[in-house]
Amino acid sequence: MHSMTQEEKVTYWLDLADYDLETAEGLYVVKRWLYVGFMCHQVIEKTLKAYWCKTRDDDPPYIHNLAQLSIRSELYEQMTPEQKLIIAVLMPMNIEARYPEYKEQLLKRLTEDFCRKLIDDTKALQQWIRNK
Repeated sequence: MHSMTQEEKVTYWLDLADYDLETAEGLYVVKRWLYVGFMCHQVIEKTLKAYWCKTRDDDPPYIHNLAQLSIRSELYEQMTPEQKLIIAVLMPMNIEARYPEYKEQLLKRLTEDFCRKLIDDTKALQQWIRNK
């Protein structure tokens, strides 16, 4: 990352986020609900990191906490209550998809309708961050 220009870093993160969004859509089609949530988390994490690179000179922190990334990039206070709720819903998806003891409880929440809304909400939040 260090040898890239700021603009290259922004493009790098946005391209990864777009890829992850397409992956979430593909996983939705094959009904892999657990990983739809994980990929939606990745979309917002990478879009926040792109915003960080666009607005700062340093690299984004190596963290996955969406609330912390939003707060530290000074976007959180600009978010609507609905956008903050999306952040809160997505945050555990990063951890819970990876650890077996959480998978059962997560799968109970992740219905087809829930996942469709999650993808749509993720797209809307991603677009809002990109517009900033």
